[in-house]
Amino acid sequence: MNPTATLAVLLEGFFTQRLMNQRQASAHTLRSYRDTFRLLLRFAQQCLNKPPSALAFDEIDAPLITSFLEDLEKSRGITARSRNLRLTAIRSFFRYAAYEEPSRSSQIQRVLAMPSKRYTRSLIHFLDRSEIQALLAAPNQKTWYGRRDYALLLVAVQTGLRLSELTGLQRKDVQLGVGAHVRCVGKGRKERCTPLTKITAVVLKTWLAEPSRHSTETLFPTAHGGRLSPDSVEDLLDKHVALARQTCPSLRGKRVTPHVLRHYLPSLTMSSDMKGSWRSFNNDGSQRKSRSINHPT
Repeated sequence: MNPTATLAVLLEGFFTQRLMNQRQASAHTLRSYRDTFRLLLRFAQQCLNKPPSALAFDEIDAPLITSFLEDLEKSRGITARSRNLRLTAIRSFFRYAAYEEPSRSSQIQRVLAMPSKRYTRSLIHFLDRSEIQALLAAPNQKTWYGRRDYALLLVAVQTGLRLSELTGLQRKDVQLGVGAHVRCVGKGRKERCTPLTKITAVVLKTWLAEPSRHSTETLFPTAHGGRLSPDSVEDLLDKHVALARQTCPSLRGKRVTPHVLRHYLPSLTMSSDMKGSWRSFNNDGSQRKSRSINHPT
């Protein structure tokens, strides 16, 4: 075997050259791929009794990868969708290796031919207006945490931003006044500008008027001024959903996640007679129409 074709060298080239330099992959993609290979190398070490530094590229073959994916499903209880994401990362590495080590084409071809596991796509719940009102009424706005959570949930519901986009918002990304909007760089490094309703703009104006904790520029920071983690957002959402269920029984049969909040906007647009128009509500419950926007996919 060519000394330059060691697994360590190929992995280093894959992360530094292919992902970081050539594809300029996002931090989220890098973390996901890193975790995949951490798990794979740990599994290979257990099966082959070799430390990761001593593993050869030809030892990471299709049978080993199949056993690795099956072990993830059994021992870690991951879903078929998560399994397929791990396989996607491995395929990406082997596509890179195909150019670096054409002498291993047969081994690489067998790995690339591994099929994704099929699964049933379950219906994603969406929230109606009464459920959203109950959720927004849950945070205690007499506290700093409550005011932050209320503003965060309102922006999430009204804009349909992804969780990573929401937690990554900076104070400078909010533009108030005429044509109020938030600007973010989302999936695929696409810059997107999302308009704000008058109510959301007022709430954000009040929130921005509060002194910034630890001089942070993060729009929705932690108590120490850092960026909220996905787990932190899920925890605060679970807390407020539990309170909202006390006044809104229909929430008891729904599993509410940060992603579900994104489905409040399309549930309005797709059920309206004017498809594609943004409809929001006044305080008295009457419907108000404003500019047309494209909901992020």
